[in-house]
Amino acid sequence: MKKRALLSIAAAAAACSDKSDAEFKADVVAAMHDSIAADLADLVQAARDLQAAAPVHAWSTTADAAAIAAMRDAWKRTRVAYEHVEGATAPIFGDLDVTLDARYDDYLVLLGTAGDPNAFDATGVTGMHGIERILYAPDIRPEVIAFETALPGYRPAAYPRNADEAIGFKTALVEKLITDTMSLHDQWQPAAIDIGAAYQGLVGLMNEQKEKVNLAATGEEESRYANLTLFDLRNNLAGTRKVYEVFRPWIRSHPGGGESDAAIVAKFGALDALYAALPGDAIPVVPDDWSSDQPTPANLATPFGMLWQAVRDAVEPGTDGSVVFEMNQVATMLGFPEFIEGQ
Repeated sequence: MKKRALLSIAAAAAACSDKSDAEFKADVVAAMHDSIAADLADLVQAARDLQAAAPVHAWSTTADAAAIAAMRDAWKRTRVAYEHVEGATAPIFGDLDVTLDARYDDYLVLLGTAGDPNAFDATGVTGMHGIERILYAPDIRPEVIAFETALPGYRPAAYPRNADEAIGFKTALVEKLITDTMSLHDQWQPAAIDIGAAYQGLVGLMNEQKEKVNLAATGEEESRYANLTLFDLRNNLAGTRKVYEVFRPWIRSHPGGGESDAAIVAKFGALDALYAALPGDAIPVVPDDWSSDQPTPANLATPFGMLWQAVRDAVEPGTDGSVVFEMNQVATMLGFPEFIEGQ
């Protein structure tokens, strides 16, 4: 029985290695479609749950505490789902990536000094971070407020103060989120999937890990109102690992692919262990005199400094052995364009 089992495994491995690149590509497209479609369905459902929990009167931190908690929970689930798919979908559906995931400062660049006079409608600042800014308005960190106050067009964040604003939040702002998530879900079809662009997006998302840590030092990071940057990092990594998994049989079919794949998987594991060792969902406290250009030895010895250094070393594109370097090696192996920082 053992001999027959070993022969079956060997035969399966031989059959796998006999596949053409075209067959491997078809397998990747099918597997990527199914994997990401599940997360996109979760994204749509979370947006709908957020809308269902939203009150239609002025929000009270005490009387509406349960509703606010339910909305925040649903919003966090939108982040989990989107961070899982972002690397693969954003390069293909760039317009939807902007409308779903752009930050407040990104929107203000487009809106100019007028800013967004109505934070609760479906125009101006929208998407997950526009909603986040409202949901966490009373809890925004001072450094985030300091950063945003200096932006042309800035307006303070606030809960809906009357029924009109509450209804707008529910039926316009969150409704737009539902519409956009459904559009991404419906357009995610095998014919639309460019696996080269998706793979490059995964590499770029890993490179972005260091940017997210850097921006936390100045209050400019992504989920800045909920103070969940570490939560985002973990979910970005989980999503990248999940999508990378569908490429592995193809990678390992190439000469030297097994070694490259093993190196990448090990790097993912090291980052995962790094993030898991940190408590909570927020980045560690940033030293008051922190400088990303010239961090002092004392600052590098703090929990934030150690995280900053470890993430930088793990993803730096030009560092032989970093996860971005290794993933770029695989991109060349598969005939995909390499990720180039700044392009």
